[in-house]
Amino acid sequence: MAPRRTRATERDRSRRVLSQNFLAAPAAVARIIAAARAGPGDLLLEVGAGRGRLTRALAARCGRLVAYEIDPVAAADLAVTCADLPGVTLRRADFLAADPPAEPFAVVGNIPWSLTAAVVRWCLAADRLRSATLLTQLEYARKRTGHAGRWSRLTVLTWPGYAWRLAGTVPRAAFRPVPRVDAGILRLDRRAEPLLPPGEWPAYRRLVEVGFGGVGGGVAASLSRHRPRARVDAALRAVRLDRDALPGEVWPEQWITLHRLLR
Repeated sequence: MAPRRTRATERDRSRRVLSQNFLAAPAAVARIIAAARAGPGDLLLEVGAGRGRLTRALAARCGRLVAYEIDPVAAADLAVTCADLPGVTLRRADFLAADPPAEPFAVVGNIPWSLTAAVVRWCLAADRLRSATLLTQLEYARKRTGHAGRWSRLTVLTWPGYAWRLAGTVPRAAFRPVPRVDAGILRLDRRAEPLLPPGEWPAYRRLVEVGFGGVGGGVAASLSRHRPRARVDAALRAVRLDRDALPGEVWPEQWITLHRLLR
C-alpha cells in the first residue's frame, strides 16, 4: 500500500519560504546566549525571533531588545511571549528593510539561512554595529572564519575593521523542523582599533580584489599584473608565501602585510 500523502499546510509552506528552523534545545539556546555576551546596558536587535525561544533569554541579559519577526503566525506567538517583558519591542517587519540604530548596538539571531548573506551585508553596512552573533549553516560559518586553512574574499576584505570567529556549533537535532545540516555560531566583532587606518582601506581592498582575481590561479600571478614582479616576490618571501599560493590560502594578516609592503 502506497504511503499516504499529507497535504502541505500554509504553515509548512511558510517555513520553506522563510527558511525557518526553530530552536528546540535549551542547551543550544544557552550556547548562543553565552556567545552573544550581552550586558545590562546593551541595545540588541534580534533577527528572526520566531516564537521567542531566544528572546526571553536575551531580554534577561540586555538593557533593550528589538525583536524582528516577519512571519505573522510566529509573530503572534512572539507577542504572547514578550507580553511581560518591558524591555522588549516587537517589530512585525523585515529586518533587512530596517534602518540601523543611531547608537551602538549588537545583532543576535537564529537567522533564516537563505538570507544569511543579506543579513551579514546589512550588519557590515551598519555604522554603529558593535557585534553580530548569528546562527548560520555550519559550512558558511567555517568558510568565513578560515577553517580548513581557507579564507573567503569577504572575510579578507573586511578584516582590518572586523574580526570573524566561529563561536560554537549547534547540531541539526536542536532544531524543529530538523534541517539537513548542522549550524555554526558566527561571531562578527567590530575592532575597537582598526588594523589599518581607515584612509588606507580603499587601497587595501583594491589589492585584495586583484589578488582574488584568479589570473594564473595564484596570488603572485594576479598581483604581478599590477605591481613589479620583483616587489611581489620580495613581499611574498617576507610573509613566507610560495608564488603558487592560492588567494584563499593567504591569511588576512598576511594580506595586510602585503598591502603595507606593496602600497
